[in-house]
Amino acid sequence: MMVLVCPVGAEGFPVRIQVDAGTPGAVLKPIWRFFGADEPNYAYMEHGRELLAELGDLKRDEVFFRAHSLMVTGEGTHGLKWGSTNLYTEDSAGNPVYDWTIVDRIFDSYRAGGVRPYVQLGFMPQALSVKPEPYRHHWTPAANYGEIFTGWAYPPKDYGKWEELVYQWAKHCAEKYGEKEVLNWYWETWNEPNIGYWQGSREEFFKLHDHAVRAVRRAIPKAKVGGPDLAGGRGGDFLGSFLDHCLTGTNHASGGQGTPLDFISFHAKGSPQQVDGHVRMGLSNQLQDIDGAFAVIAGYPSLKHTPIVIGESDPEGCAACQGPQLAYRNGTMYSSYTAATFPRKLDLAERHGVNLEGALSWAFEFEGQPYFAGFRSLATNGIDKPVLNVFRMFSRMAGRRLPVASDGAVPLATLLKSGVRGQPDVSAMAARTGNRVTVVVWYYHDDDLPGPAAAILLDLTGCPGGAPRITRTLIDESHSNAFTLWRAMDSPQAPTAGQICELQVAGRLAAATGGTRVERVNGHCQVEFQLARQGVSLVELEWSEN
Repeated sequence: MMVLVCPVGAEGFPVRIQVDAGTPGAVLKPIWRFFGADEPNYAYMEHGRELLAELGDLKRDEVFFRAHSLMVTGEGTHGLKWGSTNLYTEDSAGNPVYDWTIVDRIFDSYRAGGVRPYVQLGFMPQALSVKPEPYRHHWTPAANYGEIFTGWAYPPKDYGKWEELVYQWAKHCAEKYGEKEVLNWYWETWNEPNIGYWQGSREEFFKLHDHAVRAVRRAIPKAKVGGPDLAGGRGGDFLGSFLDHCLTGTNHASGGQGTPLDFISFHAKGSPQQVDGHVRMGLSNQLQDIDGAFAVIAGYPSLKHTPIVIGESDPEGCAACQGPQLAYRNGTMYSSYTAATFPRKLDLAERHGVNLEGALSWAFEFEGQPYFAGFRSLATNGIDKPVLNVFRMFSRMAGRRLPVASDGAVPLATLLKSGVRGQPDVSAMAARTGNRVTVVVWYYHDDDLPGPAAAILLDLTGCPGGAPRITRTLIDESHSNAFTLWRAMDSPQAPTAGQICELQVAGRLAAATGGTRVERVNGHCQVEFQLARQGVSLVELEWSEN
């Protein structure tokens, strides 16, 4: 028996997690590499550029960003749930006037950060809207959500002009960035056309979509087109209706049968509540959305291999909203929820036999807002939140997924039915490439309440012989957590330069400082450590080639 490091320390309730490193399965897809935001103009602002570069560093040129309002009228004006580019106006005679200046600035910011566009073709320019007034909203978190649905949410008065606009924009992108580059991008029409974001009929949306897809393909014949990025998983019968239209329906633009469909997109959200003075997350709601949509797609054998992107995949539905039920966002509840849900998305895809390519976190940053203001975001004023470090952990995992069995895991059927309301969910996801094994371990519960630590025994079989080099990083109250430090500073809204530097350091992914024991027992490699409630830890083990 070989002991490599110091003992663990204090007792916690025991959890045994078995990882079979000798039986690699399917390639572990980096489904986490998609992000997005309501406010497109933040991308080229100070902290937006910084955060895009951090996202790009996770997996350069393989991270994608989706934004609303890329076609909205306005001189680059921005606000909560608002943005504008002024890419289309009309002269006094009603002739189109195209201006790509602002939208280029947005996409240039993506590319400078190593990020690629997930192009949302929306919303409606004021000059094309059938209801152009009122157009600009000035929504705040205290307002009714429905106040945002103004003239930009309506169908075009002229579908020919709409198609030509999309064609000219796609053509410009191909000329500016190169056809080879834009073939990597995703192109989809609108956002959540089954709820208030679309103030037309379902058939009018299909018409909008058909004209948009034909326009993109006219400009870029092999472009990756899809949709419909609808709300609520299957959205009742909307997803099925959309798939029927794309596969066998009459194309509103060409008059032929069907519409090209290179990827399928839908949204899935949780539902947190305030219960007895604390936040209770709604993880089951999000998984049910995903499960329902996957079941619909699986009903179409011809779509078995069609990539799926969950175009918004979050603990709830409004990044810019605030409230006591959303108090999970700054701390470790958000990071542990994220760690626990992403592997289950892969599990559901495997169960239904569908091709999940990505799950997009609708979270970015809010420029010019107070520190830790309670928005759903990855960073605040250039200070990274704990949740961003989960994506850093995911980015360090590669290769093939390994079988994992944890006696502390909540079964998938229970997660779907009721979430994590009884025993906590303590489990892991693991991968292997060559002599390198990575394991991310989480300790999650829907209720934001204190609880005992877990004493983790990570038992790996099928590993190479000898002693591995081990790295363990950790997210908890005292690791990879700028929010804890900010509160210890008395929550300053005007931190000093020194405090900002300290907070930036605290927000980075940090090595675990607690004890970690590594032993070789009967051919097994065993790793022991303590994990606090809402904690997430990445264990990286690498054996020499000899």
